[in-house]
Amino acid sequence: YADMGHFGKQAIRIAWFGLVFPALALNYLGQGALLMVNPQAVSNPFYLLYPQWALYPMVALATAATVIASQATISGAYSLTRQAIQLGYLPRMSVLQTSAKEMGQIYMPAVNWILLVVVLAAVVGFGNSSSLASAYGVAVTGTMLVTTFLTFFVIRYVWGYNLALCIAATGFFILLDLAFFSSSLLKISSGGWFPLVLGAMMLVVMLTWHRGRRILAERLQTSAIPVQEFLASLFKYPPHRVPGTAVFMVANPDAVPHALLHNLSHNKVLHERVVILTVTIADTPWVPFNERVSVESLGNGCWRIRMRFGFKNPVDVPQALALCCEHGLAFEMMETSFFLSRETLIPVIGEGGMALWRERLFAAMARNASSVVEYFHLPANRVIELGTRIEI
Repeated sequence: YADMGHFGKQAIRIAWFGLVFPALALNYLGQGALLMVNPQAVSNPFYLLYPQWALYPMVALATAATVIASQATISGAYSLTRQAIQLGYLPRMSVLQTSAKEMGQIYMPAVNWILLVVVLAAVVGFGNSSSLASAYGVAVTGTMLVTTFLTFFVIRYVWGYNLALCIAATGFFILLDLAFFSSSLLKISSGGWFPLVLGAMMLVVMLTWHRGRRILAERLQTSAIPVQEFLASLFKYPPHRVPGTAVFMVANPDAVPHALLHNLSHNKVLHERVVILTVTIADTPWVPFNERVSVESLGNGCWRIRMRFGFKNPVDVPQALALCCEHGLAFEMMETSFFLSRETLIPVIGEGGMALWRERLFAAMARNASSVVEYFHLPANRVIELGTRIEI
């Protein structure tokens, strides 16, 4: 369910109402009937529900279901992680497309290894599935509570239902979920702490990255030079122009890219066509191609391009640049160079708005983030990176 791009909503609806829901209802009703007749079966009502001849086939079926569920969990982790990256809550990671037809089918090596480490830690630490029951209960009931809470915002602000109806509908289920979750909290000391600690760690990482990016943007903004003023002064005494197109990527479209300043300072030249490119990720899943790029002429062969991608769109800059032909700006990749700024972050006590350990965590994540070249799908042989040091 984490990414409908894997299957599509119609397939999920057919599977749920045609097979999964009836099977679950019959199974749970059967377990309830068994416990009413034989209360001692509470030790394992699922397997004790079956006659002896069906026990081993059910073990095989349960094992297969476990494998399938684990694959669904892994796929969901990939999808949610990529969306968090797009929305600016996690550092860039390598994303590999595993299907030429389905955009949502991806593989993320870093996430795969993290899942392996966490699973091994859980297996070694808890030892058996019975010991994991408390952790499972807290995780499931906590997820149900959060999902119900978020449902309010969907039905109120996306579907536009009446406020009183939204409060009544979600409030009823929140009371039920709170009852389950509060009862699960009694098992924190016996293993329920595990999902809470994992969730807290992820929350700290995501908030630190999000806050760190905002601080970094503020630092860059303080030293930013307005583009229009810079170009006006630059072309009073224009530098030597060389053939080709230079694309300078910058987060703030109104500021002069540091890479452009460094290139002028060290190489003393300017390409005959200069493009200042800003890529933003919208808070909507998809941005159609006809809304993907906007092109503005700044004069003297200089252009400003703004690109918008949805948080579920692949961020493919060369593909989006091809759309600029409709605006009278065509790109030949073999004559185009991409200039990127690589920031080296220096944590400073009392200067960054975060605790020093969070600043160091942010700097470590920034150092280990995957390449900007891979993230934007830039041709590696056409990229030039220029570095700068920034205190946070």
